[in-house]
Amino acid sequence: MKILAIKFNLLGDVVMMTPALRALRARFPQAELHALVAENAAPLLANIPWLDKVWALPRKRGEAQWRKILPIVTALRREKFDRSVDFAGNDRGALLSLMAGARKRIGVRADKGFFGRRWCYHQAIVPLRRNCYEALRDLHVLKTWGVPQIDAEHLEIAADSQLAKRAAELLPAGAVLCHISASQPKKEWPLTLWRELAAGVAAHGQRLYFVAGVNERERENLRALREMASAEFLPPLTELNLLLAVIKRAGVFVSGDTGPLHFAVALGVPTVSLFAASRANRWAPLTVNHVVIEGKKCKCSPHAHTCGARRPCMSTISPAHVLKKIRRTLTVNGEKA
Repeated sequence: MKILAIKFNLLGDVVMMTPALRALRARFPQAELHALVAENAAPLLANIPWLDKVWALPRKRGEAQWRKILPIVTALRREKFDRSVDFAGNDRGALLSLMAGARKRIGVRADKGFFGRRWCYHQAIVPLRRNCYEALRDLHVLKTWGVPQIDAEHLEIAADSQLAKRAAELLPAGAVLCHISASQPKKEWPLTLWRELAAGVAAHGQRLYFVAGVNERERENLRALREMASAEFLPPLTELNLLLAVIKRAGVFVSGDTGPLHFAVALGVPTVSLFAASRANRWAPLTVNHVVIEGKKCKCSPHAHTCGARRPCMSTISPAHVLKKIRRTLTVNGEKA
């Protein structure tokens, strides 16, 4: 048997799919298990030993890139998949489910989408409500195949061991690594509070490093913080594989609700996460090695890009509280605090 799992979404969402992939492996231990994701997300799954193959599809916002996509679709059809599952339920995933041509195709039922979309699947699954943990939503889609509902909190990816030496040149083992940016500015902790945190960590003799995303806005935030705070700063890590190898070395990873938070969780790195502008019950880590700090509940629309409150919700999280949780996390995990 051959199974194709599809998810075209943000990087963090792909990591959230890993419990469902592990459940498929448990239900069909002898099957060939393949995953189809966007090209930029493929490194997240590339080093998982129990996945047979990861397919990387070129994706550029606003462009279909059919000249690059069609040869991949042709290769997928040659695999003659017995089953496929589309976890995201968007138009791209639906079309690729149909084009890959598996004998049994399931996907998420969506209210929106192109006309005829429902015929891309043999069965469209009504999704769980959006206020539950994201990994549970993916597992729910598999119930129709009798797939066991395993521990959804266990996210799993692996860093490329060949990049360990390069990562060691960038980050000392056991350091505090803070990722200051997110795709939506409203999820970001204010730079002034990161500065206060850096001063508090330094006062306790612990090394702290800052890193950010690679787009220009995120790089500019990191440059601004460099002028404000006395700390170590990593260069832009444009290679996702290298970012994973660096995160793997951290003693604790600190960030808001962003993809790298989920990377750290899936790599087994203890985290301290800051939530206010997004739903902690949907996106925050669940296991004991991960501390979730919630600010005051945000009244902004979940679709808003920035927080419209007079006092942004993320600013209600105090650096003193974050520092306390960092030190406790390092102590519990055997590091000097």
